[in-house]
Amino acid sequence: MEKVTLYVEGMSCSHCEHTVKTAVETLSGVAKVDVSLADKTVTIVYDADMVSKDNFKAAIEDRGYDVT
Repeated sequence: MEKVTLYVEGMSCSHCEHTVKTAVETLSGVAKVDVSLADKTVTIVYDADMVSKDNFKAAIEDRGYDVT
């Protein structure tokens, strides 16, 4: 398992937090997702053979947020 932390711009409330978490959790190969509204980050534990950072970025950006 691998772990990555991404910075997400545009999160401003608990609904945003939930939207980002759900976007990532639905991807195959994701074991754990922690979203921090205060830090504007999402930390993901995942199987690199099944999913990539590009998949996370696309899923989050499809929901209207920017990944930096």
